[in-house]
Amino acid sequence: MCRNLLLLRLKMCIFLIGFICFFGGVSAQNSPFYKEIQAFKKKDSIQTPIKNAILLIGSSSFKNWVDVQNYFPLFPIMNRGFGGSTLPDVIYFADDVIFPYEPKQILIYCGENDLASADSVTATMVFNRFKQLFQIIRDRLPKVSVAYISMKPSPSRERLLPKMIEGNKLIKKYLVKKKNTAFIDVYSKMFDANGEVMKDIFLKDNLHINSKGYVIWQKIIAPYLLK
Repeated sequence: MCRNLLLLRLKMCIFLIGFICFFGGVSAQNSPFYKEIQAFKKKDSIQTPIKNAILLIGSSSFKNWVDVQNYFPLFPIMNRGFGGSTLPDVIYFADDVIFPYEPKQILIYCGENDLASADSVTATMVFNRFKQLFQIIRDRLPKVSVAYISMKPSPSRERLLPKMIEGNKLIKKYLVKKKNTAFIDVYSKMFDANGEVMKDIFLKDNLHINSKGYVIWQKIIAPYLLK
């Protein structure tokens, strides 16, 4: 009787594992970022990624920074940003874009798309999502330095600025109490003398920054990078 019960439980466990693996794979393939993640894996299979690098994760502001290594020539940079991603997306693909690389420092730019995805998304929700990602990183990589780059202002998303300000404040306040972390403020440096969001540092979409914008980011970020 006991043996039959054990066999039944074993079969159930095997079934559940297979179910999770199958549908987890289907879910990943249905993600709009699946092809980008697979491209990272293919690239890694061709050329082994350097270890102990500075890892960039997050959304298109990182993805589009294709020449980021040129901005920081003295630092080994690994860019694994994927366009349009939200914090839940980065969490979902953490095993693909974070942990295989064994970085010495992680820079996160994400949260802006969370707010833009729906009016119901609040600054507090973005903060809680960030905390979840941060804790996942800390649990697996307790000694790695983590820096969050503030959500940036952009002309096309001016209606979201109050939420961005609140979200940035919540994340900054949280990180101040955590060891080996940094909050990097790019938000306040992207306004002109009249208090308006700079227009000439953005591409035509008024959302993504151009090379002038990245020069601003370079000057702000550089002092925080680990040698």
